[in-house]
Amino acid sequence: MTQPSDDNTHFHMADVRRKRVTARRAVAVGEMHAGETAFPIIVAKRLPKGDAITMAEIAGLQGAKNASQLMPLCHPLPLEYIDVRCEPVPERHAIRVYCEVATYARTGVEMEALAGASAALLTLYDLTKPVEPALGIGGVRLLFKEGGKKGLWQHPEGMSEAERARYKPRDIARLDAVSCAVVTLSDRAAAGRYDDQAGPLLVERLRALGARVPEAVVMADEAEPLQAHLQQLASDGTALVLCSGGTGLGPRDITPETLAALDARRVPGIGELFRSQSSQHTPLAWLSRADAVLLQDTLVIALPGSPKAVAQGMDILAPILAHALAMAGGGGHG
Repeated sequence: MTQPSDDNTHFHMADVRRKRVTARRAVAVGEMHAGETAFPIIVAKRLPKGDAITMAEIAGLQGAKNASQLMPLCHPLPLEYIDVRCEPVPERHAIRVYCEVATYARTGVEMEALAGASAALLTLYDLTKPVEPALGIGGVRLLFKEGGKKGLWQHPEGMSEAERARYKPRDIARLDAVSCAVVTLSDRAAAGRYDDQAGPLLVERLRALGARVPEAVVMADEAEPLQAHLQQLASDGTALVLCSGGTGLGPRDITPETLAALDARRVPGIGELFRSQSSQHTPLAWLSRADAVLLQDTLVIALPGSPKAVAQGMDILAPILAHALAMAGGGGHG
């Protein structure tokens, strides 16, 4: 008889040690159906045990904070914001519960939001059952979650206009119809000894944001051809150029020096952001010389050459690209 493998019997928490700390937010919702008899008593705060709505909102706070104690594989998180709201819905004789949770962490807070909503609903049930035992709890689901490299996720059932107006789910700003270009700097790739992987990945990520971008151009690690190509792209009105490669410590890694020799304004914060955020993945990120300049109205960003570093770089930079380009084009700082 075949014995079950350890993989089928072993439980473990997800390893999030190498994920970046990002802003995380989630909103969960659910309803308790009280019926015609109990609903007006709840709203009037005349239940035998007291004000069910206020107590449910307090219980929701406790439920969100104690999610990791209820679910063994749920990471304990230092929550920075919890808001629990009970909203009477007269047409259904129901109390609709919302739980919003936010923090900065390596993993999301959807379970905390669901735990908060569930605790509030169970408390409503507990306080209402003396006057109406035929209660029902349903529709408990995540409305949306934000943060991490996947950005915004919304439940397929969607949200009402009132819910959207109140919670304002935020996704990464798109680059619809923005003219972009990708340049890979690699002696090996230019000589045909290595298939460029970083460039196509950057093209894919930019297109996913709606940008207009041709296939990546592969060039050797030579200063003058790169300078000429960047100047031509700027003259053509390209808004954003992403370069990969040539930002390390090797003798042929000259992309930052090439950018510095251009008649352009440095944007040092972009390189600093990349290094700071990438260091949450690996301390080797501090050896990167990622850099950025503004050449005329064209933002040029130099990233490392490995596909993994490029993917992480896009995760880090994508949330600020649209605003950076708007500023470069003369837009405001708001």
